[in-house]
Formats: sequence, structure tokens, C-alpha cells
Amino acid sequence: MRLTPELARWQEVIEQHAKEYGLDGYETIFELLSYDELNEVASFGGFPTRYPHWRFGMQYEQLSKGYEFGLSKIYELVINNDPCYAYLMTSNPLVDQKLVMSHVYGHNDFFKNNAWFAPTNRKMMDEMANHATKVRRLVDRIGLEKVEEFIDTALSLENLIDRMSPYRGSTRSVPNKNEPASTDPHRLPSKDYMESFINPPEVMEQERARREQAEEEKQKQSMPRPERDILSYLIENAPLQSWQVEILEIVRSEAYYFSPQGMTKIMNEGWASYWHQKIMTKKVLQDDEVIDYADTMAGVISASGAALNPYQIGLALYHDIEERWNTGRHGLDFDNCSDLKTKAAWNTKANAGREKIFEVRRHHNDITFIDEFLTEDFCHRHKLFTYGWNPQTQQREITTRDFPAVKEGLLRQLTNAGDPVIEVVDANFNNRGELVLRHRFEDSELEAPFAKATLTNVQSIWNRPVLLETVIDDRPVRYRAEEGRIELENID
Repeated sequence: MRLTPELARWQEVIEQHAKEYGLDGYETIFELLSYDELNEVASFGGFPTRYPHWRFGMQYEQLSKGYEFGLSKIYELVINNDPCYAYLMTSNPLVDQKLVMSHVYGHNDFFKNNAWFAPTNRKMMDEMANHATKVRRLVDRIGLEKVEEFIDTALSLENLIDRMSPYRGSTRSVPNKNEPASTDPHRLPSKDYMESFINPPEVMEQERARREQAEEEKQKQSMPRPERDILSYLIENAPLQSWQVEILEIVRSEAYYFSPQGMTKIMNEGWASYWHQKIMTKKVLQDDEVIDYADTMAGVISASGAALNPYQIGLALYHDIEERWNTGRHGLDFDNCSDLKTKAAWNTKANAGREKIFEVRRHHNDITFIDEFLTEDFCHRHKLFTYGWNPQTQQREITTRDFPAVKEGLLRQLTNAGDPVIEVVDANFNNRGELVLRHRFEDSELEAPFAKATLTNVQSIWNRPVLLETVIDDRPVRYRAEEGRIELENID
């Protein structure tokens, strides 16, 4: 539904203020949806259409129940696309609509200008529609049950990608298995009537067998280096049918599209919150909207128990960076100052804060953002802490407020978007074509139920035994998946 004249007018006003502040995004298109329509789009990840799968229906039911029982509400929904699409809920009051529009212009600027979004497909709206068409055609040809079952398997592996590969100058290419096989023998040019003499069938068959054997031996050789993009490795080397390759390629391309959003959640939400706060309080908020705005804002940036609120921490860090660079409270001179009174009153009046936060927005992701700009003073002021399970009291408790431990715990939580790092290290273990995966253990054990389920799905694709090396209780072990069974082995 198109925007009402009043909302269209406010969009023009807010867009103009965003440009005056220096925000530079793609063309923004807002659509007005009912709560039911908005839940449907949200269940598709913000896209109006996706391939058919029960997962989207389940997410729709969860969102609908959360809204109906007052447990959750969608305020913003915006897509990294050119043009940028965003959605407003018809039942929201005007102050919320203005807040969301201001927030969206912050996201739009971040999508366009942050370096970690540069490799993403800016026409993903069209690509998602193409994926939906491909899967529906496969359903018509292969059958709904088989296709949906394989999508279940593929989706369980969607985080087994190399998130850094798009930034290393080249992305691993996936061969098209529909092309003629490379094992076809070389034929000498000949006329039709001379074909059986120039290229004898028995010689061609021997050559084909030789090439197939050579290719098989090549694939069985040990890995020259660990491979992080497990999805790509399975597409290239697993015994898959062409339609299965097509589905894995769809899941993999969508995983890479969404990856930067997981890598910049704190920065992205903090940036959008910073600018909606600035535009609302300085430009468009009216007197009779102050209380409603404050109530909504409090809900957005409130601390949610022990969980990290990306809106809160991101917004606070941008304000802290702006303040530090405005007053010159950074660098060697400030850090080396030992006089507490001088340090407390430090102000060089550099006024470089706005320029600095734009620079930060362009170059950083969440890990570098936290590593570079989270200070001990910030940590104490915002009461950050780490927590863990106390077996004596049978509840979670604060374990420490020590700054190095808090920062290390936060960085570990953000590394690889919180997912364990798994790599392919051998494709021919013990010369039996068994696939070996290795968990890069960093003081955090795998969650056994999820690890076993994922390993079973990898094994169903590889069609040979698959092993996963990890650490449990400080001892190296190996999960072995074979024909639907999982066994645990010690590594000598």
C-alpha cells in the first residue's frame, strides 16, 4: 500500500534532514502494511517473496502470536537493496512512523557506505524472486517432499561458510555441474564416416575410465589447506544431483548476502539509532509527541537482562566516540596523562567527533568496533559484565566486571557471528574417502545436540563417513557419523 499524503510529506521532510546531516543512501521506498502483512514479509527475512518452505510459515506463526499476545512488535523492517525497501505498520501512531523512517535512513546509509556490505548483491530483491521460481520448478519436477527435505538439510549448513572470503580479493567459485564432465576423452576431428576409425569406441572408453580414475584420485588426496567454506566444498566434491547442487547454491548465496548483517549488528543498529535520535529530537519531534517518543525509545535501548542489546551498546559507543573526538580524549597524550584532575577536565576542543563517527561507520565491523573503541571507562559507566552458570546455586550469576575479561568475552561472542569455526581438513581419511571436519577449539565446547544433527546432515550429503574433531572436557575427541549413527571416539 502506498503511503498516505501525511506520511509521504513526512518522508520528504525526514529525507531532507538526513541529507543535511550527510547521510547518503539509496533511493528509499516505504510501503504501508497491516500487522499481518508485515509479519508475513518479516517471516521471509524482509523480502516479499521467498522459495516455499515450512520454516517461513513457522516464523510467521511465531511473529503473529508474539504480536497478538503483546510480547513483541516489529518497529522496523528494511532491506539492503538498491532501491532500499522499508515497511511501516498501518496501526502505528505518527510519532512511531516518523521514528522508523528516521531509523531507516540511518540503515540505508550504513548499507551503502559500510565496507563490509560492499560485496553484497544490491539487487537481492530480484535474486530472491529468481530463487523462489527455481525452487518451485524443482518442486514441480522432483516433488515437494524430496525438495523440502533437502532444503531442511541445506539450511542446517547455511552457517558453514567462510565469512571472510568476499574480502580477500576473490570469492571461491562453484563449478556448474550441468556442464559436460571434464573426464570426457579428447576426440580428434573427423568426418562422420571416419569417426569409428579416428576415435575408436574402445579407445575412447579406456581414456574416459583413465580420466575418471585420475579425477577420483585427485579428489581423494589430502587437503592442501583447511577449507572454511564447507558448503562450497560439498557443492564441488559431494556426489550430488544437479537439482541438489542448485539448492545448495541458493542457500549459500543467501548466506553470504546476510553475513554482513550478522557481522555489523551492533554498529548498524547503533548507527540507525543515533540518527533517528538526532533527527527526531532536533528536527521533527513535536511537543505533544515527546512522551510517546521517550516511551518507545526507552523500549528500544533498554537493557534486556544479561543479554546484549545491540541498539543500546551501539548507540552509546557512537556517542562516546563523538564525545572523545570532540574533546580530544584519545591518543597517547591523553592515555599517558597520570593526573586525574587534568584528565577529567581534558578538552582540546578538536570538534572532530562527527567526522570520526562517519569514518568508523565506513571501515569497521562489530569486532573491530568493539576492539578499537570499547574503553575501560565506558565498560564501568555502562555496567558491563560477564556471567556464567553456578552449579552450586543452579542459576546464572555475574562472574566478573573486570574490563579485559568483559572485552574478551564480548569479542569471543561476536567472532564468526557467534558460530563455531569448522573447517574441512581431510577428504580421504585413512584412504577411505572419509571427510574430516575440525572444530577450531577456543575454550568453548560445541553444543552436542546441534553438532550431532549438523554432522548427520553433512554425512547424508557426502554419502561416506564424516568425522568431526573437537575437544570435550579438555581432551581431543572425534565424532563419527556413518549411516545415520553417531559415535564418539578418543583421538590418540
